[in-house]
Amino acid sequence: MQTPGFLAPDATRRAAGPQVPITPFFGKSYSAAVTSSNPTLYKLLSLDSQLTPCRRQELLSQLELCLFSCQVFFLTQEKEKKKKREMKLGKVELCHLLQLIALFLCFSGMSQAELSRSRSKPYFQSGRSRTKRSWVWNQFFVLEEYMGSDPLYVGKLHSDVDKGDGSIKYILSGEGASSIFIIDENTGDIHATKRLDREEQAYYTLRAQALDRLTNKPVEPESEFVIKIQDINDNEPKFLDGPYMAGVPEMSPVGTSVVQVTATDADDPTYGNSARVVYSILQGQPYFSVEPKTGIIKTALPNMDREAKDQYLLVIQAKDMVGQNGGLSGTTSVTVTLTDVNDNPPRFPRRSYQYNVPESLPVASVVARIKAADADIGANAEMEYKIVDGDGLGIFKISVDKDTQEGIITIQKELDFEAKTSYTLRIEAANKDADFRFVSLGPFSDTTTVKIIVEDVDEPPVFSSPLYPMEVSEATQVGNIIGTVAAHDPDSANSPVRYSIDRNTDLERYFNIDANSGVITTAKSLDRETNAVHNITVLAMESQNPSQVGRGYVAITILDINDNAPEFAMDYETMVCENAQPGQVIQKISAIDKDEPSNGHQFYFSLTMDATNNHNFSLKDNKDNTASILTQRSGFRRQEQSVYYLPIFIVDSGSPSLSSTNTLTIRVCDCDADGIAQTCNAEAYVLPAGLSTGALIAILACVLTLLVLILLIVTMRRRKKETLIFDEERDIRENIVRYDDEGGGEEDTEAFDMAALRNLNVVRDTKTRRDVTPEIQFLSRPTFKSIPDNVIFREFIWERLKEADVDPGAPPYDSLQTYAFEGNGSVAESLSSLDSISSNSDQNYDYLSDWGPRFKRLADMYGPGQESLYS
Repeated sequence: MQTPGFLAPDATRRAAGPQVPITPFFGKSYSAAVTSSNPTLYKLLSLDSQLTPCRRQELLSQLELCLFSCQVFFLTQEKEKKKKREMKLGKVELCHLLQLIALFLCFSGMSQAELSRSRSKPYFQSGRSRTKRSWVWNQFFVLEEYMGSDPLYVGKLHSDVDKGDGSIKYILSGEGASSIFIIDENTGDIHATKRLDREEQAYYTLRAQALDRLTNKPVEPESEFVIKIQDINDNEPKFLDGPYMAGVPEMSPVGTSVVQVTATDADDPTYGNSARVVYSILQGQPYFSVEPKTGIIKTALPNMDREAKDQYLLVIQAKDMVGQNGGLSGTTSVTVTLTDVNDNPPRFPRRSYQYNVPESLPVASVVARIKAADADIGANAEMEYKIVDGDGLGIFKISVDKDTQEGIITIQKELDFEAKTSYTLRIEAANKDADFRFVSLGPFSDTTTVKIIVEDVDEPPVFSSPLYPMEVSEATQVGNIIGTVAAHDPDSANSPVRYSIDRNTDLERYFNIDANSGVITTAKSLDRETNAVHNITVLAMESQNPSQVGRGYVAITILDINDNAPEFAMDYETMVCENAQPGQVIQKISAIDKDEPSNGHQFYFSLTMDATNNHNFSLKDNKDNTASILTQRSGFRRQEQSVYYLPIFIVDSGSPSLSSTNTLTIRVCDCDADGIAQTCNAEAYVLPAGLSTGALIAILACVLTLLVLILLIVTMRRRKKETLIFDEERDIRENIVRYDDEGGGEEDTEAFDMAALRNLNVVRDTKTRRDVTPEIQFLSRPTFKSIPDNVIFREFIWERLKEADVDPGAPPYDSLQTYAFEGNGSVAESLSSLDSISSNSDQNYDYLSDWGPRFKRLADMYGPGQESLYS
């Protein structure tokens, strides 16, 4: 183990010379004594690279051990007794003797020539020479995490040129120089000024140089050395991947690997035991164990059953220093889940089951659900069910519900209570995937018995056939028989059945059925072209229980007869050009027939007798159910005749055959040289001769409308130009004209009913123009006394009119003034409470009590006793 400040000799860069500084090994107090008494030690420390690797390693190990022991001894004495720093020379010599013994044992057999070759070669400088000079620049070691108040001593640099007179100065450069490591330029002592952490940086590479203080020139070549940070145990192990989740099959044998945990220690694994981790289990025993060196967790107990406990929580500890006292430790948790294996056979909870099933249950219906219990889960609990015995093998089947692992028993055939009343089934359940390791636990299958009881139900009548196809000619007479249906009661009572037709399937009531016999007859005439097939539903009801209804289905096909005449296949738009030539085909026609003869249609075309001798057009039967229309002449002119009507006779091939006459309309058109129609309007030639009657009527109507509008405009303008002076002989009070403008505010747009003032004897002053503003700007309003009502209203309105005439801010003359005047004829005069409560009021309000409930409050307020009420 290397000590702080130990100067480890390097194989390739080792110092030579008798003045090796050994202060870092024994302390400053004893370096002089060691130097004077042990010249042999210096010689051993100055061995050069001629040492063999084995010898060199032995020397380092022995020397390190011995020097470290001495240093520990002296450092302990210094800490305990600071007053006794000068120890006796006998103790020092004893330690030196131990060093020499170890060194002689290591170098026994080494020749004197090896020691003499440990000198370094001389270094030459221009202008001068020297011999036996060397650098001490091997590796230095310093402890990490030093927490002392003084700088930590690392080591000493020394050159044999330095005579101790201060002529040599030492310079340090490289990683951490001046910031972390400082050097005494006079003595070469190196100190660390900061706390060092090996986990941050394990070593520092520096360069040393010795300079002449006067000339500032190097006296030694620049040399590079390394300061290694010596590790201490300052980092605990850590589980970087924790916490862990793992699984192991249940019933696993002892020693089955579960998972491996790994702890990492940031300390130096190559130095001491700081990073040597040992694993142990703190929680999880006795079920699991962990290997101390590898961290592999294994099972420690056999036959661990998942069904009993399926999860375990383990706490694993990792401790450095090989688990010794004083080591640091870290923990992690491991959750171990027991995975399922097929170690539990299926078992039915009961040895027999019984279910009651109605006989009316339809096919594919579920009869029962049974399940065998299995403590396993997942694929290990998957079941297979089968019917191994019984009398219902062809009637029932069993399948597996993938989600619940239940056995589902369903019906394959219809049940009939009258035929069989019960069935017995023997059902087996077995695991789908068996594990042969657990065969000894018993058979992984089980059987049970299922008894199914068929219950009798009142069933509806059943038809002898699910579908009755029938045919009838569309020419059949009403009341003819089409066919017969039959149904019976399947119950043992065998009740009589009555028949009827579901009218939702025969809305037009084309058919009837005999309620007792089931005979179907026609009720109306049939037409195949309207409906070729009739699908009707026949209902069969039990006479004793009409709620039991059976349904039968009848498909009635209507057979065709030739009852429809042929006709044009489409509405043809035929035209002939004015420049058409004789024999030119102008149209090809075809026919259709709503009937569908078994041998297909065959039509015959010809012109009617009336059109046979026409000189304009002819018809050619193409014998393929088509015909061609041809021109017989040229020189068609629209001015002479613009439209031709050609009757065509069509006969079908039915038995008996039917015929029809269809008219083909042919228009004469103006065509270009390619025969393309340009216009087919014959009136284009008539318009230049004169206007039609309709056009003349339209023109006259327009003229009359214009005249009426002109008269209305003239009349309105005359009315506007009439004098604006009011004429007393003209009563315009009912001729109120309402204008939708925004000239006078509400007065302009609100109508006023003047009927109430119609019979008033109005006395007016001289006539005045209302559009002229008088010079008088204000007229006093006289007070009115008790006079007849008509006079009051007349005077009031007249005064307001005069005010409006002389008021420049009044609305225009054509606006309507509305006034609200109460008059003076009120018996009670003012009902204001302000006048009522005055002290000088002598009004009697006793009559308020006779006015009814609405005036009750006023009667209470102003009736008798008011003085006491308000006093």
